[in-house]
Amino acid sequence: MSRIPHVTWLRAFEAAARHSSFSGAADELNLTPAAVSQHIRLLEKHLGVDLFKRLPHGVTLTDMGQAYALPIRKAFTEMQDATAGLFTRRTKRHLHVRTSVTYGALVLAPRLAEFSERHPDIEVHVTTAVWSDRMDDPNIDIDIRYGTGNWSEPHMWQLSQETGVVVCRADHAAKFGADANIADIAADRRVLVMGSEVEWQRLAAHFSLELGGPAHTTKVDSSILALQMLLGGGCSAIVHDSFARPYLDQGLLVSPFEHHLPIREAYYMIIGNEALDRSEVTEFRDWLVAGPDR
Repeated sequence: MSRIPHVTWLRAFEAAARHSSFSGAADELNLTPAAVSQHIRLLEKHLGVDLFKRLPHGVTLTDMGQAYALPIRKAFTEMQDATAGLFTRRTKRHLHVRTSVTYGALVLAPRLAEFSERHPDIEVHVTTAVWSDRMDDPNIDIDIRYGTGNWSEPHMWQLSQETGVVVCRADHAAKFGADANIADIAADRRVLVMGSEVEWQRLAAHFSLELGGPAHTTKVDSSILALQMLLGGGCSAIVHDSFARPYLDQGLLVSPFEHHLPIREAYYMIIGNEALDRSEVTEFRDWLVAGPDR
């Protein structure tokens, strides 16, 4: 015999074998017990063997029925898994995060794979802005901003406590000689980040240094631009340690002095009122506030 039995007969047999009951199978398949019994009798006739022993109070599988039930159950399970895997539309949760260019590129982006591994059902959409001081886009769920935290939104979490460090290329520091001090580098070419132009003066005041004016300055609107300019050589800048760290760890830049300038501004996460009601938003907030895995 090569013809496969009718799938309706097989379904009735598999359910009855699992429940050890024609009535239980009927309830599951939304049929009558008589219909289940008929399907199984047709299957037994097709196969030429009895699959069940009919007892006064129920049914039980014959040895042949027991042997047949296992591969049939496995076949139905595999069909269900294949159908779910290929055709079930998985529901994704979506999250829109806006951040500064530098924080997004150097702090957030390298960690997003970690978040996706923890929450594969959440799709994160990240956009960047040089400056932002309000939720001016209703599609933004989380806004990551730099400042003192004196914004009007009530739901705010501080993400960092920054210090500024002097960074440059190793050959730029070396050109001032082994006895070079911070005043020598400060008097040469500087790259200034807009909004933080006074950091050299603050550094001098904090550490009681005598720093004169630079020979030349270039202004850029983000720390990542400043860091990329430093890679070209011939200049220095004061950059947040968290931003400089990837460049320092890779040996692309150096921080030749021990001066760490406390920065009063910090990065904050702001969440809109309605967004706080969504689980994907609170899960992202808790993950980001907790910091990198150790």
